[in-house]
Amino acid sequence: MRVLDVSELAAPEPMECILVELESLAPGEYLRVLHRREPWPLFPILEERGFGHELRPCQPPGFAILIWRAADQVAEAAARSTGG
Repeated sequence: MRVLDVSELAAPEPMECILVELESLAPGEYLRVLHRREPWPLFPILEERGFGHELRPCQPPGFAILIWRAADQVAEAAARSTGG
């Protein structure tokens, strides 16, 4: 698991950082993104690029977005089994 905290960045930096980080995601690995808001514009882009995701509330008030390659069942299982 990799962790990327974009909670202090102004738009469009969070999306840019997330997309760059995903380019080097290894098999079996997922990305946990910490964000202060729900990044709805990101989700269709993830799907178009072949990534699955799950959004979870987390503390401090914000969200954790778990992202994995859609075909990577190992990474998906690991992401979904975490507490957020």
